[in-house]
Amino acid sequence: MRLIFMGTPDFAVESLKVLVEANCEVVAVITAPDKPAGRGKKIQQSPVKTYALSQGIPVLQPPRLKNPEFLETLKSYKADLQVVVAFRMLPELVWDMPKFGTFNLHGSLLPQYRGAAPINWAVMNGETETGVTTFFIEKEIDTGKIIFKEKLAITEEDNAGSIHDKLMEIGGQLVLKTVKAIEKNDYPQIEQEEFEELKPAPKIFKENCEINWSKNSKSIFNFIRGLSPYPGAWTKFENQKTGETGSLKIFDSKILDSEEKHLPGEIFTDNKTFLHIATSDGLLTILNLQIPGKKRLSIDDLLRGYDAEQIKIC
Repeated sequence: MRLIFMGTPDFAVESLKVLVEANCEVVAVITAPDKPAGRGKKIQQSPVKTYALSQGIPVLQPPRLKNPEFLETLKSYKADLQVVVAFRMLPELVWDMPKFGTFNLHGSLLPQYRGAAPINWAVMNGETETGVTTFFIEKEIDTGKIIFKEKLAITEEDNAGSIHDKLMEIGGQLVLKTVKAIEKNDYPQIEQEEFEELKPAPKIFKENCEINWSKNSKSIFNFIRGLSPYPGAWTKFENQKTGETGSLKIFDSKILDSEEKHLPGEIFTDNKTFLHIATSDGLLTILNLQIPGKKRLSIDDLLRGYDAEQIKIC
């Protein structure tokens, strides 16, 4: 079959790579326009574009997916099927164009965690299982008929980053399985169940990432790992000695067995090897963090050159 692939970040590259290495006929790739990034604001192309060009695959980067010129170009490729992995919403003019339609790879076990950040929300909510789903795109986002699912266990050692990488690998194989099944015209189309309690996965903004130390240790532990390494859970702090204020990013923590009660947000440290922060029901020990103006550090490395006894959580 003639395939068009749509995607932008690293998560999508693995699926495209699996298709290419399986000798699938990817006739074109659609990805986001190049944009300035980093401190120097240098123009950067998406990871999907970089890989596609390395394989000699034509790349289209329309700013608007309803642009008539783009639609004509897309139509000219005469694709049988379109594959979408980590791309933006498509208008019906685009997803309904190929003979076999368009399917999407989603980073959850649908219908749970529909939305832009399924991996983060699954970990933040303390789920012990997630997965990937392929489904046909329809008008309502993430609601189309399910083709295949693949499950993945979430351990307490996992964070959003490790689950992202595992699902990226599993997802690539599921995309290939889905393409091969559609090619053979032997595939399920299962209506999504509508449970009473559907857990959403909306886009995450910086203001949603502030830690509430009044919650219990387990909730905060899950919150931190669900936002690690990106975008990062943070808390406001003040250095009582220097007057410095800002946001302290926390990437890794551990729940301490403690029956002592302290004010939520209270800090305990020997200024050498540990830094604990009180929650509503105990203590979290902070293992990896970043203060303004410094790179991400383990707590041991930070305490070698920073007086943490002066830190107060605001």
